[in-house]
Amino acid sequence: MRIELINTGTELLLGEVINTHAAYVGEKLRPLGLAIAKQVAVPDGDAIRQSLKASRGSDVVVATGGLGPTPDDLTREIAAELYGLELHFDQSISDEMRQRLESRGHKMTENNNRQAMVPEGATVLPNPNGTAPGLYIPAKDDLPHLFLLPGPPRELYPMFENDVLSRILDLAGGAQDMPGSKTWTFYGLGESRIAADIGEDLDNIDGMAEVGYRLGKKADINLRCFGTDAALDAAGVIVEERFADQLISETGECMEEVVVRLLRENGATLATAESCTGGFLSHRVTNVSGSSEVFTHGFITYANAAKTSLLGVSASDLESHGAVSEPIAKAMAEGALAASGATCAVSLTGIAGPTGGTEDKPNGTVWIGFAHAGGSFAAKFFYPHEREFFKLLASQRGLDLVRRFLIGLPTG
Repeated sequence: MRIELINTGTELLLGEVINTHAAYVGEKLRPLGLAIAKQVAVPDGDAIRQSLKASRGSDVVVATGGLGPTPDDLTREIAAELYGLELHFDQSISDEMRQRLESRGHKMTENNNRQAMVPEGATVLPNPNGTAPGLYIPAKDDLPHLFLLPGPPRELYPMFENDVLSRILDLAGGAQDMPGSKTWTFYGLGESRIAADIGEDLDNIDGMAEVGYRLGKKADINLRCFGTDAALDAAGVIVEERFADQLISETGECMEEVVVRLLRENGATLATAESCTGGFLSHRVTNVSGSSEVFTHGFITYANAAKTSLLGVSASDLESHGAVSEPIAKAMAEGALAASGATCAVSLTGIAGPTGGTEDKPNGTVWIGFAHAGGSFAAKFFYPHEREFFKLLASQRGLDLVRRFLIGLPTG
């Protein structure tokens, strides 16, 4: 089956909004043995008409955006015109929109009723998170099956998963045959290192169809293999033999999910003391469901006075060594451990830049401390990147120290 994705919206092409739709749709289709054959992004207006005309070679088209109430939202009207379908007003859609808007303190305007216009013969797809319903128009003549969905991800994604995937699967005649797949996630290794060390061995496994390496979103590396079950099992043995210490997950878990799971499995708790990351490590942990069972305290001690008053860091040590130093990182972790009563504590103090660095402590320097009942230590790392990426890298390293501690690997 040939599936095409058309993303509409001038804001996508101006760079005002990052287009994540292709990644999402492709990820949802893959387990069904289906894939996007073509993806285009077009501005609002007549370009939508030209793209729909050019889709005649496809079996299914998913078009996103252009279903709103404003004059530049033309997808619905253009689709009805191309398919030769009259638009009819649906009072029930209008009533539901009015109720939704008024319940949120908004007044419904006349142009909202454009979203209640439905092409003859189309199926209305409910949108529980917005006012614009989706539409399914069956194939006609040489035109493909067409799904019209709103553009905002918080509206589009639930609709695609709940109402579109099953219809596409039916049109395809069920899930298609495909090789199995498995993804291993690593931290502390580069793509080149993994490929150099085990790439040839993986390629030579009987039944291995494809091996891919990808930089993850959180300073991790993903190794994905496609092949028979026996081939994937053989790959797993190679991975475990070579990179057991750096292997975070075999199930797609990110670092913070792994840490929360390990804390729960070990009956352990965690506290944090953050300066340069401003609470980012704590934010990552508390984004994980169930973290309330294992995360006790998050101290954001950006100022030296906060380090002293909340964590008991010595004012004389701050004066002598500076906030970005081994003694202070250790003292912060020890103070967080003592104040929280947690099983372990991690601390971060550094210079995110782009200002504030010195010859001895350049921008990107971070000391990470770790403390538990058996002792404490601190180590220095260097991440000379812009502030947000610096915070990601520093927090990832801090979380990895917790992971290593919980599974019995060396930490300091």
